[in-house]
Amino acid sequence: MNHPALHTPEAPRDLVGIGIGPFNLSLAALAHPLTGLDTVFYEQRPRFHWHPGLLIDGSRLQVPFLADLVTLADPASHWSFLNYLKTRDRLFPFYFAERFHIQRAEYDAYCRWVSENLPAVRCGHHVDAVRWNPELRLFEVDFTQLDADGEAEAVGRAHTRNVVLGIGTAPHVPAPLKPLADAPGVPVVHAADYLDHRDTLLAAGHITVVGSGQSGAEVFLDLLRHRRAGAERLHWIGRTEAFAPMEYSKLGLEHFTPDYMRYFHALAEPVRDRLVTGQWQLHKGVDTDTLAAIHDELYRRTLDGGWPDTVLTPGVRVRTAGRVAGSRIELHLEHLQQGTRTRHTTDAVVLATGYRERPVTPLLTGLDPYLRRDGGERLRIDEQFRLDLDPAITATGCHVYVQNAERHTHGVGAPDLGLAAWRSATILNSVTGTRSYPLPARTAFTTFGLERRRPQIPPSRQVEALTP
Repeated sequence: MNHPALHTPEAPRDLVGIGIGPFNLSLAALAHPLTGLDTVFYEQRPRFHWHPGLLIDGSRLQVPFLADLVTLADPASHWSFLNYLKTRDRLFPFYFAERFHIQRAEYDAYCRWVSENLPAVRCGHHVDAVRWNPELRLFEVDFTQLDADGEAEAVGRAHTRNVVLGIGTAPHVPAPLKPLADAPGVPVVHAADYLDHRDTLLAAGHITVVGSGQSGAEVFLDLLRHRRAGAERLHWIGRTEAFAPMEYSKLGLEHFTPDYMRYFHALAEPVRDRLVTGQWQLHKGVDTDTLAAIHDELYRRTLDGGWPDTVLTPGVRVRTAGRVAGSRIELHLEHLQQGTRTRHTTDAVVLATGYRERPVTPLLTGLDPYLRRDGGERLRIDEQFRLDLDPAITATGCHVYVQNAERHTHGVGAPDLGLAAWRSATILNSVTGTRSYPLPARTAFTTFGLERRRPQIPPSRQVEALTP
C-alpha cells in the first residue's frame, strides 16, 4: 500500500470533515469561498446519495426549498438550489411550477451536483481513527482510500486543527424484528431499502408496514396505489396514538429556529430529556398532504360500494416476531391503550421505524481520555456544536464539532434541514474566529422562557434622560 504524506504537521489543515451528508456538505459549500481556510471532507461512499431507497415518485421534502445547503446563511452563494436550477436552465419551469416544497429526488440531485463540484470533497475515503497528538498540538485523522470496488487502495493521515463529525444516522430496526431483518431471504426490509425491494414486496400476498411516521405513510401509500382494488391486503400499524399530522403551524415551526435551539441548550439536562421524548409530533408526524392522499385513495376504492382490504391501526407495538408455516411471518402485537394482545400473520414487512444517530464514540476512541460526558454518559456539546474536551486540547484553539449528533443538547432542530446552513455558518464563524457569516440575533416571534430585558426608553425621553 502507498502511504501518501498529506498535510504534514508543518502545513496542517484548518478543518477536516468526516462524512458527507447534507449537513457536512452544507459546511463544505459555505467554507468554499472563505479564502485562506484549508478544508477537506472525507466520505466512504463513491458518490453522494440521500436516502435512495425512499426516493418514491412524487415524495417531497417537508421543508421549503429555501432550506437548501446555503441560502439561509448566504442567499447569494454559488451553491444555492436556485443557482443549481440556473445551471440546468430550469429556473422558468420551476417558477411556473410554484412548488415551495421540492421533490426528494430533486434535492438528492442538487446535493450531488454540489458534492461533485466542490474541490474539498473526497469520496471513496474511509476514516479509520481520530487522535490527539499532544506534541504536535494537532488532531491526526487516519483514513483509507478505496478503489471503485470499495477495496482498500492506499492509506493516509491528515493533520488538522479542527474536526467536524457529520456521519449521519443509520436505519433503526427494533430488537424483536432484528433476527428476521438480518436473515437472508426473509422479506423483512427497512424502509431505507424500500425501492430496492418494491417488486418483491408487491409480489407478496399480504404486506405489513410498521411505523406511523412520514416514511411509513409514504410506503403505505405507494403500496396501496400499486395494489388492485378489493385485493389490497395491506396492514399499517404504528406505536403512536394516532396517524398524526406533523405540527406545521407558523408558530409551531419556530421550534426549528436558532432561538429555540439556544433556549433548549440552556435548559437543565433532565428537562431536555423530557422535552425530546414529548416533542415527537414536531418532527415525526406525517405531513397533511400525505395523509389526505391516503384517505383519498382509500375513499376512491369505496365508490363501488365495497371497502378496501386494508387495516390501519395506531397505538400498536410489536412484542416479538418469528416465522410460521415455512415462509410466513408472525408478529405478536400489543395495543398500548387497550392492553390487548394478538398474533398477526403476514407475508412481508416494511419497517418504517426511523433512524438513529450513528454513535461517534467508536471513531473517537483515541480521544476518549479527553472527552467530557453528561449524567447519561452522553457527549457534552457546547452552544457552538463543539465537544466538551479537556482544556489541554481546547487551550490550543483546536476543537471537534458535531452535526446531527446533538439532539440531547440542542433539541428537535438537530436533524432538521432548515437549520443546516445556520449551524454550518456558526461552526465556520467559530473556526475562523470571525463573523465570516453574519447571523441574525433574533429568528422567532416567540420568546422561549422568561428573560430579563432592559427597560426601553422612548426616543422622546432619551434626550431628557441625558439632560443634567
